[in-house]
Formats: sequence, structure tokens, C-alpha cells
Amino acid sequence: MINKTVKNGVEAVSDIENGAVLLVGGFGLCGIPEACINALLQTNLKGLTCISNNAGVDDFGVGLLIKQRMLRKLISSYVGENLEFEKQFTTGSLELELIPQGTLAERIRAGGAGIPAFYTPAGIGTHVADGKEVREFDGRLFLLERWIKADFSLIKAWKGDTAGNLIYKGTARNFNPLMASAGKITIAEVEELVPAGELDPNQIHTPGIYVQRIFQGDGYEKRIENKTVSK
Repeated sequence: MINKTVKNGVEAVSDIENGAVLLVGGFGLCGIPEACINALLQTNLKGLTCISNNAGVDDFGVGLLIKQRMLRKLISSYVGENLEFEKQFTTGSLELELIPQGTLAERIRAGGAGIPAFYTPAGIGTHVADGKEVREFDGRLFLLERWIKADFSLIKAWKGDTAGNLIYKGTARNFNPLMASAGKITIAEVEELVPAGELDPNQIHTPGIYVQRIFQGDGYEKRIENKTVSK
């Protein structure tokens, strides 16, 4: 079985080039590929397109890539927690494509499944529909939405093996499995890396066939984006 391990995030992202399109896993600050993001910050990359559920916050997650002005475009479903994003977007230095969350998830899933386009009712009658084909099915209007694919998928899992098989834990499962299948090269960072054959096949969420590189990260912060507590 092929050993897909690399030393660390720096080695894993070393061949990403200016202008690359990146799928970045996570939901809010949960299940994000922290080590890969930190490795990207050590490069001088510019003009990246980042596809992520959200823009992170100013000092964590995708927000760090925005703060360092590494992104040309952000494709996302939520950007409300990042003031640096707001500044760059309103001054015209960062492009945004805002997509309904379910549509974003399905476009990524379609990219991984080889489905070039599909119809959805989400966005009818809004700016989301601008310039897109609209058709009627059973008396309802639907938008044609195209698949999303990327040069690299950067994802985070709880446990993985050297062959690239992955298990996610709880909410951290979110967008990561979808993105794992939609990148030409998928880079997975895990909290625990074990030898191939040690994982229960019935528990694997992402088969290793989708993963080209894997490494064990450390020092995960696991922040809470908005903490709510009882009195």
C-alpha cells in the first residue's frame, strides 16, 4: 500500500503556486486545516482563490491568509466575522463570490463526483441568479449551478493512516469530506497518524484514494468562534 505521508505542512504545500485555486475545509473555526494555513503564511504566494465555507476571523483560519493579502478571490457562504475581509472587499482589492451554503456544498460535491452542473431553487429572485440559466421544473424555477473543483484541497481530519484513509470527529466532519474529493491534489492533516490497516474500514469517512498527501499536525487551538454560556 502506498505511503502518502509527508513531513509537515511546509512540505505538503511546497508546490502550490501563485494563482492556485484552493479548497479549504472547515466550518467556522471547526475542523480547519490550521497547519496547512500556517505553512502557506510562510510563503510569498499571491493571487490565490480560496473556496471555504467562511472567511475565518481576523487572526485565525482563512482570515490569516486575507490579512497577509494572499487572496485574489474568496468563494464562500459567510463572511460576517472578519473586519479585514470587509476592508479589502470594500476597497476593491479582494473579489467575493457569495454562495448559499447548501449550493456551495453541492457544487463541491458535484465537482468530486464528476457532475458538471445541476439545478437548484436556491437564489431564485436574488443577485445569486444574475447571469445564470433559469429553467422551470414542475411549476418551480431553478438555477443552473456549475461544479466546483480546485488545484488543491486542504483538509483536516481527526485520525488518518499512512495510506490516506481518514476519520473525522463530530462537527469537524462538515465540508472536509466533500472537499477531499474535489481537488486535483488533496492534502490532509490529522491529529493522529497510524499505520495503514489499523483503522476499522467501517469507520472510514474519506477513502485514501482521494488523498495524495497526509501528515500529523500538532498544537491545534480549536477555538470557539462565538462563545455562548448560560448565566
